[in-house]
Amino acid sequence: MDQMQDMKKEYEQLVEKVSPKSNTVRDCARAFWVGGLICTIGELITNIIKSFGYNQDEASMLTTITLVFLGILLTGLDIYDSIGKYAGAGSIVPITGFANSMVSPAIEFKKEGYVFGVGARMFTIAGPVIVYGVIASVIVGIIHYFI
Repeated sequence: MDQMQDMKKEYEQLVEKVSPKSNTVRDCARAFWVGGLICTIGELITNIIKSFGYNQDEASMLTTITLVFLGILLTGLDIYDSIGKYAGAGSIVPITGFANSMVSPAIEFKKEGYVFGVGARMFTIAGPVIVYGVIASVIVGIIHYFI
């Protein structure tokens, strides 16, 4: 029993030694300013679209489409992963992170073909989000109908 505890302690020391050290303050600051920058870009796009005479709802929809497109484009150009490594959760939280999570598996499995590679893997991460989103919208719709 004593030998097992010594091995466990030795293992924990090895893990501590080889694990990368995290700088929480730096990581939070990076996530904050990159996520804020993405949101600021979204607001700029919304204001530009509204300047062409679109109302708030139409501008919001077009901004969402534009940000998803930019997220997909940056993922395809292998830029978004670098942003993600730098900013962490700051790049994942905005809608561009959702676009990245949809496209990354598809790009990774492209060599397996368009049906079994791209088509099957595209919804690996996004599938559960879509399913729970639909279920939540049905529940909210039923509650709204009865209230």
